[in-house]
Amino acid sequence: MIRKFPKYLTGIFVCLAALSMMLSLPQESDAGKFKKEYKMTLNVGPQFYWGMGAIKFCELVKEKTNGQINVKPYYGSALLKGAQLKSPQMVAKGVIDMAYESTINSASVIPEMNIFSLPFFINNFENLDKMEYGETGKTVFAAMEKKGLIGLAWGENGFRQVTNNKKPILMPDDLKGLKIRVVGSPIFIDIFKQLGADPVNMNWGDAVTGFQQGVVDGQENPLPGVAITVQIFQYHKYITRWNYLVDPVIIYWNQKQFKAFPADIQMAIREAAVESARFEKALNRAGLDGDISLNILKNEFNHEMKIPDPIKYAESKGMVVTNLTDEQRKAFIDATKPLYKKWIPKIGEDLYKKAVADMNK
Repeated sequence: MIRKFPKYLTGIFVCLAALSMMLSLPQESDAGKFKKEYKMTLNVGPQFYWGMGAIKFCELVKEKTNGQINVKPYYGSALLKGAQLKSPQMVAKGVIDMAYESTINSASVIPEMNIFSLPFFINNFENLDKMEYGETGKTVFAAMEKKGLIGLAWGENGFRQVTNNKKPILMPDDLKGLKIRVVGSPIFIDIFKQLGADPVNMNWGDAVTGFQQGVVDGQENPLPGVAITVQIFQYHKYITRWNYLVDPVIIYWNQKQFKAFPADIQMAIREAAVESARFEKALNRAGLDGDISLNILKNEFNHEMKIPDPIKYAESKGMVVTNLTDEQRKAFIDATKPLYKKWIPKIGEDLYKKAVADMNK
């Protein structure tokens, strides 16, 4: 029997057309004239699951608009010259048309997105889905609109895990003194400092050199979509699956431009966004949620995973995989709890309460 995503997601796909019609209300424009190319920015390359989702989106947009809208992905934040945290500003200004981007890279402009980066706040896919498709997600999308962006769908890069070349990470004390490569987000730096590590913000190329030279001990990234793709097992022996935070991906468009599209084009783009996000989420969850995502990929997208079990694959490459017990995880929760006093006011007390309520539904 094929399992499905939770029941609270069903209505999204049923009422998509109606919602898009209500939200569209396009300005009168010359509907027959579109740009030859609409530029998409994303942080990663096409070999990553995130990049595969972006490719799927571009294909679906072209198909659903009968070739009227052609979106071209620019990988590795090429349009931003590597400054990946500037994607929301550039899309809002219309310099770039749209993005397939992580909330981590957009939170500097939309601080509400840091709700997903509170340490050890979201511990499973079900709670993440409840937040994204509940009041939390609505609030984040509303905050995006105030910045000149239209959120179209929720994709995913996955729960982030820590790897290193020194020892298994079982308790907070195990991180003390370790140099850990992190993304340049203030909340990430705060988390690892709180745990006693030495967080180092550097691009991936420099990080790899650091791993090889032994000057950087570890890093944190999702296992299936990033760590395996970059062959982290070449540099690190130990991985701890602690789900300390999650990395949603949002497909978003310049608001003014999107609302100027005819209603049928808007609806087609929204449908493409939802379908590609479902595909991309399933890629990143495959082998981690039982047979749910594997069946979605096989039955809805005719896609067979080359690595159906990322944990076994990592172990086959010589990695020691540590799964924290509830007691061990609680030690990390307690160690990082003081950060909530600093970050919840920045994120918004009301949004935090909505997120808790969403997860308790």
